[in-house]
Amino acid sequence: MAAHCDKEPRQAWITTFAGIAVNLCLGILYAWSMWSKSLTGGSPGQPMPGLNEGWIYLTNGQAATPLSVCMITFALLMIPGGRIQDKISPRFGATLGGLLLAAGCIVAGLMKSYTGLIIGFGILGGMGMGIGYAAPTPAALKWFGPHRRGLIAGLVVGGYGGAALYIGPLSKYLIDNFGISKSFIYLGIFFATVVVVAGQLLKTPNEVYPDGSYVPPAPKCARTTKVAAAATKHDWRAREMLRTWQFYALAFMFILTTQSGMLIIANAAKLLTTAGAGQYAWLLVAYGGLVNAFGRVGTGFYSDRIGRTNAYTLNCAVSAVCLLLVPYAMRSQNILLLFIVVGNAYWQYGGGLSLMPLFTGDFYGAKNLGVNYGLVFIGWGLGSFMAKLGGVIQDRTGSLDYAFYISAGLLVVGSVLAQVVKRPRWAEEKAAG
Repeated sequence: MAAHCDKEPRQAWITTFAGIAVNLCLGILYAWSMWSKSLTGGSPGQPMPGLNEGWIYLTNGQAATPLSVCMITFALLMIPGGRIQDKISPRFGATLGGLLLAAGCIVAGLMKSYTGLIIGFGILGGMGMGIGYAAPTPAALKWFGPHRRGLIAGLVVGGYGGAALYIGPLSKYLIDNFGISKSFIYLGIFFATVVVVAGQLLKTPNEVYPDGSYVPPAPKCARTTKVAAAATKHDWRAREMLRTWQFYALAFMFILTTQSGMLIIANAAKLLTTAGAGQYAWLLVAYGGLVNAFGRVGTGFYSDRIGRTNAYTLNCAVSAVCLLLVPYAMRSQNILLLFIVVGNAYWQYGGGLSLMPLFTGDFYGAKNLGVNYGLVFIGWGLGSFMAKLGGVIQDRTGSLDYAFYISAGLLVVGSVLAQVVKRPRWAEEKAAG
């Protein structure tokens, strides 16, 4: 018999907040601009002095490569990570992810080379982030009905975005006082410890109710009831999902919402330098992390009310306008405007990471959300192309202006596409008319 509840059990919230803790550590990705700033602070190919002895300066294109490799690896490992979450347990996934992340950071720190950054941060770190990130969000969403999943997804993935709030200044402190190598090593060990401990608190409903009897509470008001009604009643398997064109549309929407965020994340510390306030570069990184986190929670919250499609369209359209203003803000050294437009880009990017698991759950159900979202998440990894493209454009033209214009145009495409994509209907739904 189904276990109908008036409210979610305590374990639902334990899983949610443990997931936030896990993602607060896996969000080391958003500190990359601080390392990039240090790695590109001199003539490419020349050795670094002092605390960073043994390292050599990189070009902007080279400095963007480990981040791009990390994102692609992250996205690809979300698929087995999602299967681990669905078939074994989210605890195993979080533990394995935390250990791989630590190993990657230590390798990057010890090798002191471009190759080491790709192997350590890019490949091993990306593997750890992908497997670890696949654990908390699906586990938490399975406890809640569609009318609450926007808020819950926002909270859990908000931890990942919010990581930059403290990782930015923390990484700056470690780089300035201990050097690039030790900053990688210290952060890797610390994060692995927290992820492994917090990961043990992650549980799915089927682990607490082995007979499969748990049913999330139903919505209590008309607006959230409408959102719940828009969700599928069938739990699609991955192979079924792959036969629908909507899957490929969602993955492409993920590329579009991600690319602009990665352009900002890869260059955040440099934007203030260009605007004449380089000494406060860490502040923009931390501020971006705060807005990124609020964007995930806020977008998830209002998507429960206005719908996923409207939330996605709104975020992309406003962010496109803001990206067009970034070059002007830097040239005019208008720091306030720069914080506003960059903050909006962070909000849009964070909101996308909240919306895409919700789209996946609404379209294809919660039961197989781990592996299904892992497949859609490939779009996030492919969105890393803009970080690399931005570096190449800057090397060739001396600025990021054209990269921002291209990125804004792609967000406009995303706004239009979101209005076209509708939930696929299962055979029984089609038969019912």
